[in-house]
Amino acid sequence: MTIDPSSIPNFGGQQPKPEQPKKPTRPVLPDQELVQRLLDQMKLKYVVDKEGDLVAPWEKFRTYFMFRGEKQQRVFSVRTFYDRPHGVEDMPRLLETANEWNRRTLWPKVYTHTHDDGTVRFIGEVQMIIGTGVWLDHFLASTVSWIRASIEFDKWAVEQLGLAKDADSAVSGETNGETNGGTGEAGGADDEQ
Repeated sequence: MTIDPSSIPNFGGQQPKPEQPKKPTRPVLPDQELVQRLLDQMKLKYVVDKEGDLVAPWEKFRTYFMFRGEKQQRVFSVRTFYDRPHGVEDMPRLLETANEWNRRTLWPKVYTHTHDDGTVRFIGEVQMIIGTGVWLDHFLASTVSWIRASIEFDKWAVEQLGLAKDADSAVSGETNGETNGGTGEAGGADDEQ
């Protein structure tokens, strides 16, 4: 007969610590599967676009998780395309908004992009060189922080630009800034849609 160790009362002695899953003892080379597991853990919806990049779509923006480059120059990039269109005449105000954000925060760095049809949209991005490996905890914490900062920029820009009516009229499916809405077909990050 065996005895379950947890059934033995503890009268102030040291409790045996439950065995923790083993963490890598050296840097890892992050890949798309690791990012998918992280997004699943965060309960974020995502799709794989036609270029093979992961895309997490929200109501008014899309965040892409991309791996580019080879060997030691391999880069992990998180790029967010904000879908609210602005007119070219709004450019001074948009640049002022982007500059203020970039001065106040570390990431994502935000800039504007003018499309062929004359609309202007914000893009935010941040990169990490991963070719020589990174510590798993650092990679995961950075990626989570970048996702949260991308969400915060959208909220901040809505407030700064007086777009609250636009934000209030759209039901986004977002809960406490941690989850995202539908998973409709996403365009490629390199298309800068």
